[in-house]
Amino acid sequence: MRRASLALAAWLIAGAAGAATPVEKDLSAGWRFRLAPGAEDQHARTMSCNGSCERFRDWQPAVVPGAVQTDLLAQGRIGDPFWRDNEAGLQWIGLTDWDYQLDFQLDAAALKRDHVDLVFDGLDTFAEVSLNGKKLLAADNMFRRWRLPVKGSLHAGTNTLQVHFQSPIARLQPWLTKQPYSLPGEFDSAFGDEPKGKQTSNYVRKANYQYGWDWGPRYVTMGIWRPVRLESWDGWRVADLHIAQAKVDEAAADLQVQLDVRADKPGRAKVKVDWTAPDGRHGEQTQDVALKAGENPITVPVAIDRPQRWWPVGYGEPNLYRFHAAVAIDGATVAEAERETGLRSVELRREKDQWGRGFAFVVNGVPIFAKGANLIPFDSFPSRVTPERMQAILQSAHDANMNMLRMWGGGTYQDDAFYAMADRLGLMIWQDFMFGGAITPYDDAFRENTRIEAVEQVTRLRDHPSIVLWAGNNEVQTGWDDWPDRQDFRKFVNADEVKRIDDGMRELFGGTLRKVVNELSPGTPYWASSPSTDFEGPANVENDGDFHYWKVWSGSEPISHYLDITPRFQSEYGLQSFPVMATIKAFAQPDDMQPESKVMRAHQKFANGDGNQRLLLYIRQEYGEPKDFPSFVYLSQVMQAEGIELAAEHLRSARPRNMGSLYWQLNDVWPGASWASVDYFNRWKALQFHAKRFYAPVDVVPLRRDGKTDVFAVSDRTAAFDATLRTRVYDMAGKLLSEESKSVHATALSSTPVASLDDAALLKGADPRHTVVSFDLLEQGKVAAHHLLYFGAARTLALPAQPGLEIAVRAGDRGPLLSVSTKRLARAVWIDTGDLDVRLSNNAFDLLPGESVEIAVDGKVDIDALRRAVTIRSLVDALKETKP
Repeated sequence: MRRASLALAAWLIAGAAGAATPVEKDLSAGWRFRLAPGAEDQHARTMSCNGSCERFRDWQPAVVPGAVQTDLLAQGRIGDPFWRDNEAGLQWIGLTDWDYQLDFQLDAAALKRDHVDLVFDGLDTFAEVSLNGKKLLAADNMFRRWRLPVKGSLHAGTNTLQVHFQSPIARLQPWLTKQPYSLPGEFDSAFGDEPKGKQTSNYVRKANYQYGWDWGPRYVTMGIWRPVRLESWDGWRVADLHIAQAKVDEAAADLQVQLDVRADKPGRAKVKVDWTAPDGRHGEQTQDVALKAGENPITVPVAIDRPQRWWPVGYGEPNLYRFHAAVAIDGATVAEAERETGLRSVELRREKDQWGRGFAFVVNGVPIFAKGANLIPFDSFPSRVTPERMQAILQSAHDANMNMLRMWGGGTYQDDAFYAMADRLGLMIWQDFMFGGAITPYDDAFRENTRIEAVEQVTRLRDHPSIVLWAGNNEVQTGWDDWPDRQDFRKFVNADEVKRIDDGMRELFGGTLRKVVNELSPGTPYWASSPSTDFEGPANVENDGDFHYWKVWSGSEPISHYLDITPRFQSEYGLQSFPVMATIKAFAQPDDMQPESKVMRAHQKFANGDGNQRLLLYIRQEYGEPKDFPSFVYLSQVMQAEGIELAAEHLRSARPRNMGSLYWQLNDVWPGASWASVDYFNRWKALQFHAKRFYAPVDVVPLRRDGKTDVFAVSDRTAAFDATLRTRVYDMAGKLLSEESKSVHATALSSTPVASLDDAALLKGADPRHTVVSFDLLEQGKVAAHHLLYFGAARTLALPAQPGLEIAVRAGDRGPLLSVSTKRLARAVWIDTGDLDVRLSNNAFDLLPGESVEIAVDGKVDIDALRRAVTIRSLVDALKETKP
């Protein structure tokens, strides 16, 4: 990630040829840090500093990019922040001030350059920067880049750079306690460092999730969290290169290559733009320009015939073009830059129809059903995230047939490398601005700070074709309108002040941010809030805009109620589960292995630890009583997977009324209970395996309600196809009771109703407790999609007490293979490989009597070690008792 950031910076630095080539000096190495002298915050003295804060006042080595917590951990000064209940004892770190310092060498040659800029890509968050004793900057926004001309503050030899970080809580709480009211925020601290209802996070541009969320810990970080460097250049610099796509279709791409050239003096210049297509085709365009001293916006029109367009995964190749722009004076190149981008059109189509008003993404003229999940930050400490880790999570989404991820607004904007990966994988990104649900201040300074942040972020990211939507925030409007604490707040504060707060939010999200996107990236849609109707009506309604559905889980309603709602686009819904036992062992000891143990409650953030009782509620409703803790963990995953599958397939079957399913959530910031389908260590839960099937390009979806089953053939293909629906009814011991087939014509990009069957017609007198139905969509005799249907919740079924499951391990041509078979019906089969970090090609499935499957094992593993580690279980193994 750091290399990618520096590479991008190198592209966008320009200078004269030869000896005037721009120079970049990385300032990441050699930093030291310490507890700031005079930091007398009461919390720092009374919490886990334990009265011995002096030991933190000595300078210690620091890692940049990084954070105070990660530096303390690296020095062995604190325990693992994720281990057991260490979180509570480490809160003092975010409640006091810290200093960072770097001594670096600079030769006289560097000072001869016309310009020397100090560039911080990210400071977290209230930071005072001094160079050789001269104060240069008071930063106040985690999401901004700070570029400072420093030639006059440098000298040859040793220079000293200092950054003093103020605790955002210690800085803002004294001010907040004097205010007539506190704006409603998100989650109160569980550790007493902020009074209930007086959250400072609303008032600062810092990642909201670091103050604690219902899926992650509270670690209020400080530090130089993104790279820092010196940039030296002479005469000219390309500050930005943007490929504006005025019109892109199958026949042609009409582009405007836009350069922002910074020049020290006026003069004539020639700008040359050349491009290279994915297939190697090449073109160029030149233009004479007159430069003035200062900023020079330059536009060079470029036309490309029959472009190789960028497509989302499943609809074509994610083609990328390379553009190079050079500025020459008297035949010598004085500045240049490169940019990689994809050519595509994107529209958020909101047509009125019989269900209200639609919400559909249309890419290159093709309506895309969005299949995916919400993405949260990758770690509680962002600087720990490596390119490999980002790639693994994005690859997991791709491998599960997802085509869209929603970058949720309570975290951080990701590094350029993340979006470049999404570009190459064909994953669409719904990008929230960083507002996680808290009510925002309405003062001009806050809005202007946010505006500059938005300008910088949109400018940085607008050439990534993966970004198909900018959204103003997460749940700010629906929270303001509907949440009980906001309604109480409205009653407490006078009407004039309520109006000012409301007007301020509408101006920020409906005006300021919209204007930034429309001016800087007009080809990308903007959406004021999620969920919303873009300030054209109430938020979170089924017949218009996007929808967040939380009556299931948060409202404790049965999972079957997923079938009761059919919004236009469901951008949030979810069920929790625990990660696999190998992940739990990474943060807990054997005596912690109980749902209500102190450690399990500490790693369950929903309802202050009471979320494990909510898990048991749903497990008991659907399956019965877990017989032990590993069974509780396994059943939580089964419940989550089968529940989200029901919701997602209902949404897909409702196309075009519904055009999107983004469940909450894909990933984790730490190991613990959450809504994630891929855990902190990138281990797939049962849900991720289910998603690979229910998000497949072709799916057969049987939905049973009130004794009737409707069957749909769901297809994301852009061409129609003919198939056969095969319906087979079995008893759970393996006897085939009936079989029928019918021809199906599955239309393109649609959900096609193919059958409507009542229980009597399917069962033909058979006992529903002993019966299962298999639906197969056959194309040219091969199974294109498969689905089983049961007649009731699992706890009501007479599942075979001894399915006769067997598993064998053998060597294959490309690695180990697992062969799994069963004599009788095996429900919710789960293969566990213990502590071996391998990926299975299939898992979390049901097996019909006599059926067998072969599963590939991906990962470096000794086959004998795999034989020793692998175990297999099914639903009946996890319950205290099995009904006859």
